[in-house]
Amino acid sequence: MRKVVILFLIMLNSIVSFTQKKQGKGISFLHTAGQNMVDESGKKVFLKGVGLGNWLLPEGYMWKFGKLGDRPRTIEKVIAELIGKEKSVEFWKVYRNNYITEDDIKRIAELGFNSVRPALNSRLFLTEGENPIYVEEGFLLMDNLISWCKKYGIYVIIDMHGAPGGQTGANIDDSPNNLPELFIEKKYQDQLVDLWIKIVQRYKDEPVVAAYDLLNEPLPKGSGAADKYKHLLVPLYQRITSEIRKIDQRHMITLEGFDWSNDWSLFDKPFDSNTFYQFHYYCWGRPDNLNSIDEYLKKRDELNTPIWVGETGEKGNAIYWATTQLFEANNIGFSFWPWKKLDTQNTPYSIKKPDNWDLISEYTKGGAKPDAVIAEKALNEFLENIKLSNCDYFEDVCNAILPRIPGKIEAENYGHDGFNQSYFVKDTTTKSKHYRKNEPVKISLDSKDKEQFWSEQSIELQQSEWVVYNFECLDKKKHQLSIRASVAEVPANIIIEINNKKVIVNVLSKDFLEQTVGSYKLNKGKNKIKILIKSGMLKLDWLRFD
Repeated sequence: MRKVVILFLIMLNSIVSFTQKKQGKGISFLHTAGQNMVDESGKKVFLKGVGLGNWLLPEGYMWKFGKLGDRPRTIEKVIAELIGKEKSVEFWKVYRNNYITEDDIKRIAELGFNSVRPALNSRLFLTEGENPIYVEEGFLLMDNLISWCKKYGIYVIIDMHGAPGGQTGANIDDSPNNLPELFIEKKYQDQLVDLWIKIVQRYKDEPVVAAYDLLNEPLPKGSGAADKYKHLLVPLYQRITSEIRKIDQRHMITLEGFDWSNDWSLFDKPFDSNTFYQFHYYCWGRPDNLNSIDEYLKKRDELNTPIWVGETGEKGNAIYWATTQLFEANNIGFSFWPWKKLDTQNTPYSIKKPDNWDLISEYTKGGAKPDAVIAEKALNEFLENIKLSNCDYFEDVCNAILPRIPGKIEAENYGHDGFNQSYFVKDTTTKSKHYRKNEPVKISLDSKDKEQFWSEQSIELQQSEWVVYNFECLDKKKHQLSIRASVAEVPANIIIEINNKKVIVNVLSKDFLEQTVGSYKLNKGKNKIKILIKSGMLKLDWLRFD
């Protein structure tokens, strides 16, 4: 009988272990190993995820709001003025329960991401005032998130986006007085340390938590905050890290530079053996320009730790495709910002704008106060629209973030493996004037409107020159290939090589013209296409697989 019981317990334990492993998809604690992040078995893990912005810390620009509703506390004030304090309390409870749900995390996993970075506002976890007390709502919301992420195999990077007192003096951290009071008042530093202790105590045994992001985008230079207080940043990081390590030695810690995360001049050597460094990468130049990451690569070699992009996005598909390929080519994980926002076309999901929303938006810009009935109806519609099932999905955006087809590959987004690997041109001394300015492939600017949010560009190739594009495919079906190109002199002959299978194509138009090349069976997973100019000179705008 005893043997039967023991055998039953062994079988039960095996079933439970298998179920947990299946649900958690092999999630284990991550740690740094030189310049890599690895799991407990030593296998390298590449974090590619999305930022859960606007959920626990609403940002006015994601609501189409003006200065009177630019941060959580002012948005809360606007909502209370429109529908009354009592109804506004219920509004926020429903908002936070609807904005990110299990459906969102399930979908994030389905699309191929493996991590999320929730942006926390300290006010949801700790009250303000002379005698602050902890608030359970924020922790319960995080508990839910972590349980969903465990179920679908998604890592969580806990981001302190809005610290007590504010770390930037700007709207993004819910700053109460437009000052970085975290660095002015010691009491706020004490509160931040205590809050991190509380978070760590709660989640120290959760392997799904990949890292603690101690402070988002501290101390901008433009306001003078960096010059005044940057000497306090590393000591604060050291203090928080020291307290965390008394409780938790397993989780990674990520540190951001000052000036919106991107100035790493204060970092000389790691003071913790399980730390990685973070920068944020936004290519907001007009026309489009792919910013250099050389300074971070050099610093990585000095520090010998992983580096990671905590935020990238807020632009268009050409930049998305280029940046994430650039990161992967250089072993830099990333988190796209944000997962969804109101009335947009450059995020994976867009929230439909409610009727009469513009009236509320104008009110936050100094306009007339909308009728209470109209405002309440619009806000209630908003609460329904933020549910994932009611949002619009943009496959082209998601496929650009995770470079894969179906979709358009802009010609300037050839690979990042360098000369004779991703491209060959005869003149390697003359660098491009646009976009990838440290490389010799000639990139032409075809749209001259400097106010255009993203620009039209093409590449120019002469006889015997070539470029290579790398992309993913989720199936082994045939996909139709089209190109948009023009030639200086008719005709131009090009050889298109798709996974080592060649086809000769004649381009016969001096004006940009789209032409179908044919249908080709692709690999499930990685694919490569090479464009070689056999004769003539070609201007290539884009390639598209449908």
